[in-house]
Amino acid sequence: MRPTALGGYDDWPDFVRDASPLTGDELTTRVAELLGVPEPPSAPAVRIVDDWQSDDVHGSLLEWNTPFGPPTRAWLLRPREGSGAALLGLHCHAGVKSIGAERLVETPEPTAGAVRLRSSFYQDRAVANALARAGFVVLCHDTFAWGSRRFGFDPLPWRLRDVMATYEAAWLAADHSPADDEWYDVAAGHHENTIAKAAGLLGTSFAGMVAYDDLVALSVLRGLDGVGPDRIGVFGFSGGGARSATLTALDPGIKASAIVCMMTTFDALLPAYFDAHTWMFTSPGLARHLDFPSLTAGRARHHQLVLYAEDDELFPPQGMLTADRELTEHFHYGPGTYQSIFLPGPHRFDTEMQDLVKTFFESSLMGSVRT
Repeated sequence: MRPTALGGYDDWPDFVRDASPLTGDELTTRVAELLGVPEPPSAPAVRIVDDWQSDDVHGSLLEWNTPFGPPTRAWLLRPREGSGAALLGLHCHAGVKSIGAERLVETPEPTAGAVRLRSSFYQDRAVANALARAGFVVLCHDTFAWGSRRFGFDPLPWRLRDVMATYEAAWLAADHSPADDEWYDVAAGHHENTIAKAAGLLGTSFAGMVAYDDLVALSVLRGLDGVGPDRIGVFGFSGGGARSATLTALDPGIKASAIVCMMTTFDALLPAYFDAHTWMFTSPGLARHLDFPSLTAGRARHHQLVLYAEDDELFPPQGMLTADRELTEHFHYGPGTYQSIFLPGPHRFDTEMQDLVKTFFESSLMGSVRT
């Protein structure tokens, strides 16, 4: 008998089969149908696992149960003085699934993986803490297949066993002993194809299940004391930017969205660039109905910031320029707004970009913006 290929998620198929599809206004219903997003339940009961205080920010490690798979962990940061404005931070992909949202948060005892990711992409700054110090309530959660919501590989699924045997032979030949997180991230990178395959069989998608977890986290954020229901924004870098666009399309109550280094037309990805991207961004059939700029613009009632890296190795320059032009056209008549900034340099979310995101949210959620 072969081992499960859905370690820790053997209850996922029954959940999807029994779940009702997410519905709402025309756009919500359309996007949810294209991605196969199930209807989330009411906001889950939240448990506080840990608390700490640092740099005028009160931090909490939270946990809640999702109807399938392992429990979700999240980090909540509250400023000493808040304005009611709140942000949902959506972590990137980066080929690292051993940890999730911790890469955005400065915790009392950070893991080595979080420190490495912040060094590689975030210029050694925990962006969630910086935004909390600016007066925002910030919630960052592990989404489907990451961190606390990871899939288990003990024992290894049949196909993945053969893949990892090849890696282990190469490591042995190179006299390299991978740390547990390095081993897991290599395995999880290959396993994403298996998850996408299962999702397709079930009538959903990898992006649809990530969106489901993001909607649940959004309901937790909305239910927090002191959070203004009409002052909620989302932000994400790279794969987190794709999540931000999808979530804003699914939930019309999001007032502001910031996307960093995650914008192009879908056509521009073919034939050379699509292979670099996750299943979160390449859902089968989506491009026949919605291009990424039109998905991002959605109802054009929210305030949208997109930061582009001119030398981004993951996106063709023409795709970024065309997307920028299309977004400008989508938002031309409002009532929302669109702001784009092109910056030289490669794929990253450095402190300059983080400061631009902070200023954008201060204006769109705390200040006066054209409505």
